[in-house]
Amino acid sequence: MSSRIRYREASPGAFQAMLGLEAHTHACGLEASLLELVKMRASQLNGCAYCLDMHSKDARAAGESEQRLYLLDAWREAPCYSARERAALAWTEALTLVAAHKDVADAVYDQARAQFSDSELVDLSLAVIAINGWNRLAIAFRPEVGSYQAAAPATAPAPAT
Repeated sequence: MSSRIRYREASPGAFQAMLGLEAHTHACGLEASLLELVKMRASQLNGCAYCLDMHSKDARAAGESEQRLYLLDAWREAPCYSARERAALAWTEALTLVAAHKDVADAVYDQARAQFSDSELVDLSLAVIAINGWNRLAIAFRPEVGSYQAAAPATAPAPAT
């Protein structure tokens, strides 16, 4: 598929607003690995190739295992996710698919509340909102898939000798 609009350039203010939301989610204190799983899962549900490419690369660069990335689509049956990650993934699915269900089930909310504080659950919700927004921009405007390069992981400086 060919690219359509370069949304970053077409509406810099809108792009900056999205980056502001993204910056908040990165600074809010939720685990970076959990946020990458959330981004991957929402992108799977939405069928966003660009975001799947980006976040799989980011997750791997941050040390995420291939196994956990491969099993993400079947996270309920896979034993490698923590209770907190499972709650975040269930919450992600509920919010991403809210139009189909018209509700977030009490059981999903209760599971999330058992793992996240009030502020964490709001921040997790904003992370889900952000990736769903990015998914929609990427699906609508078709940026080139596959060209994204993850940043090199931060490394500790070598000790002085």
